[in-house]
Amino acid sequence: MTTPELVSSGPVIPVPHRVSAIRRETRDTFTVDLRPPDGLPVESFAPGQFNMLYAFGIGEAAISISGDPGRRGFVTHTVREVGAVTTWLGRLGAGADVGVRGPFGRGWPVAEAAGRDVVLIAGGIGFAPLRSLIYELLAHRDLYGRIGLLYGARTPGDVLFRGELEEWSKSGWVDVHVSVDRATESWRGHVGVVTTLLRNLVFDPAETIAFVCGPEIMMRFAAAELLRCEVAPGAIHVALERNMQCGIGLCGHCQIGPAFVCRDGPVFSYDVVEPWLAVEEL
Repeated sequence: MTTPELVSSGPVIPVPHRVSAIRRETRDTFTVDLRPPDGLPVESFAPGQFNMLYAFGIGEAAISISGDPGRRGFVTHTVREVGAVTTWLGRLGAGADVGVRGPFGRGWPVAEAAGRDVVLIAGGIGFAPLRSLIYELLAHRDLYGRIGLLYGARTPGDVLFRGELEEWSKSGWVDVHVSVDRATESWRGHVGVVTTLLRNLVFDPAETIAFVCGPEIMMRFAAAELLRCEVAPGAIHVALERNMQCGIGLCGHCQIGPAFVCRDGPVFSYDVVEPWLAVEEL
């Protein structure tokens, strides 16, 4: 791998990282662990931040960091194959090189959750940016009240992190509820949109902070349900994934209203971002 002396750590130059492990999560989603060059430390990150992953000769993609912030040996991303870069990444094996820039953006406001109930709502691949947050919350479990996780997937075969969902649920530290849009004969869980699971959680709306990530339409409905339960608009936080291409707020592709998702987000308070999400084509 490239030696540390030849590697730039600037925000626009990708640093070659080596694939140490890659695991298939579903038919179109995988998790990859990347190690930096020998002698370089793994960049620390806040849950909710992202990296730009560079496929040499192909291009870049903004991918949320999905690993445990407490593990320093490598950086972990969970990726859905939706284009040339992510498809290329999914075909790699251990030992391959991937360019990494970052971490970028503002993460989840974890400090604001201290002493409060926490509601996490994830849809599809939106579970990945919340996974690192869950690890952070569990590392300091005594700081928080009740923690509830609602996760919705398209089908049972699309459910991510099955082992961890079972582990978190059995621990009693997280109240886990999973739903799918379309069930199979073997599915014994809930069927329907993820927001219908909110009635299964016990939380104090006045002392609750919510973290939501998934398709924008799902986040709007989730926010509406949380508001109906009298959770304060400023206590609802969403993560956007709008066309981030440079990571540092220069290219303008991810602009939404007056903000740049890559620089001012990807996590926003819902009371700030709601007016922009309501405008079509913005």
